[in-house]
Amino acid sequence: MNPSIEWLDQPEIFRVGRLDAHSDHINYSSKDMYEQKRSRVQNLDGIWDFCYSQNPQVRPKDFYQTDFDGSSFDTIRVPQHIEFSDYDTLHYINTMYPWEGKRYRRPDQTQGMFSQDPENPVGSYRLTFDLEEALLDRPVRIRFNGVEQAMYIWLNGEFIGYAEDSFTPSEFDLTPFLKANDNLLAVEVYKRSTAAFLEDQDFFRFFGIFRSVELIGENPIHLEDITVKPKVNSQEKTGKVAIELKVLRDEGACYRYTVQKDGHELLQKTSSEKMIEFELSDILLWDVTTPECYQVIVEILKDDKVISYTPVTFGFRELVLNDKVMYLNGRRLKLNGVNRHEWNAKSGRVITDEDEQFDIEFMKENAINAVRTSHYPNRLSFYDRCDHAGIYMMAETNLETHGSWQKMGAIEPSWNVPGDYPVWREVTLDRAISNYEWFKNHPSILFWSLGNESFVGETLKEMNAYYKKVDSSRLVHYEGVFYDEAMKPFISDMESRMYASPKEIRTYFKQDGQKPFILCEFMHNMGNSLGGLKEYMELYDEFESYQGGFIWDYIDQAILRKDPLTGQEVLRYGGDFDDRPSDYEFSGNGLLFATRQAKPSIQEVAYYYEKYR
Repeated sequence: MNPSIEWLDQPEIFRVGRLDAHSDHINYSSKDMYEQKRSRVQNLDGIWDFCYSQNPQVRPKDFYQTDFDGSSFDTIRVPQHIEFSDYDTLHYINTMYPWEGKRYRRPDQTQGMFSQDPENPVGSYRLTFDLEEALLDRPVRIRFNGVEQAMYIWLNGEFIGYAEDSFTPSEFDLTPFLKANDNLLAVEVYKRSTAAFLEDQDFFRFFGIFRSVELIGENPIHLEDITVKPKVNSQEKTGKVAIELKVLRDEGACYRYTVQKDGHELLQKTSSEKMIEFELSDILLWDVTTPECYQVIVEILKDDKVISYTPVTFGFRELVLNDKVMYLNGRRLKLNGVNRHEWNAKSGRVITDEDEQFDIEFMKENAINAVRTSHYPNRLSFYDRCDHAGIYMMAETNLETHGSWQKMGAIEPSWNVPGDYPVWREVTLDRAISNYEWFKNHPSILFWSLGNESFVGETLKEMNAYYKKVDSSRLVHYEGVFYDEAMKPFISDMESRMYASPKEIRTYFKQDGQKPFILCEFMHNMGNSLGGLKEYMELYDEFESYQGGFIWDYIDQAILRKDPLTGQEVLRYGGDFDDRPSDYEFSGNGLLFATRQAKPSIQEVAYYYEKYR
């Protein structure tokens, strides 16, 4: 297939050549390789050749060809937002779409909307690489862990694929065009596509390759996907583990399944079946105080020899909704949470392992027991950290269409995305599917969230039904159904509100609220804020079905810049970059400054979250 720039304008084309999403496991060739942390992964992060273009019309169209003269290209670090290389404009905006007041755009009139836009910047990336020895003579795929906002990929002059969905990994098969040496990888990234309608989150609008890029060498018989579904029998303190594999090129293979805890083998079975179930006695349950993690290890054997070794972490926990109360392992669930953007003051949403580890430790130290991944999937590593630390997660689909239904502060859904538009159905459902498939094995995830502030409609109803169909062990969350009473029986297991006062919450329960109540956002921590948390926390004592919420938010979105007058580094917020339209200092709502220095308000949070844990 030949690529078309018109895909930028067509919501029904959001992936071409992209492999299906799958579990986030890592395959090793043997137990020794696992213990040495030597997987068949080649990291492509580093310095790439780069060209910035103001719009699609002036981009170097032939830059992907092997005989293209790229001597005029600049360089850029990957991962990095293009704006942090002094290209383009830093721009923060909350509810509106970034083109409001400049371009007239509607979701059902897309021809030429982005492909012909004179203000749609393009980043053209080139990298020449050799294959590492561990990847030679085997199938190889490439994984882009995060690219904003739409990308086209070529290898050695051959078109590989196209993808949107900025915050979910995208993988492509490189095998047909791959060489041992001197491979030319070319990636064309556009700041705007129809995906912009779906990614209207309250944040700085960046673009570029902002998470790691990796080559992944497949095993001869390749474990593509593993689904681990634990189930608890709380009366008998036993658990069942159902395991299902998806395997490529599996002729003549058999599988050895081992369940272990803290390195101690609990049971093992060898079978030719790719679906199997185990039962364990005297299980330990996963929760915030005792995050007991188990492992299932899948070994693929061919001719009695191990050719693949894959460990997957899981946990036993029982989340139920009974008589309008959510219970975890038989105890009423209390969510003393925060909303968390990924953020670093020096690099934006390009964060480090150290940032993640700090965040986990800070939450544990301050009695924060839950995090909402506002409003997109996070880096894969963060879910592992929450598993082992005992942090409850609300895993949010990469969806926010705020500007399509809230206009100039008014609720005005004469048109809204995805709504009931057939053309937006598949792309929206694909984001839910990807969110589930990548993260389905993590015990820390208690809730799937349909996204944030995207009003309501038939497509959201289908998303809810999808999550309920594939996963009975978790509940489904969505706040936007609040605006449509008729949809409430079909969307969200809980009544979710933003910034409802204690008085409004009492009114909900006195009027016989039919679902447990959470505040997916509350205590907006801007300026001298957080006073009044006591009144919310006391609701725990009044109503069994009140189950807490998530403070907005964890960390300021601000960027360190050197002040030209003083020469000192200072934090700059929305509007400080001549960005218009902007919501200005609204990017500063965190319990932490962007430098990860705690604000005084965390003292009140820690006190009441600990008191009502």
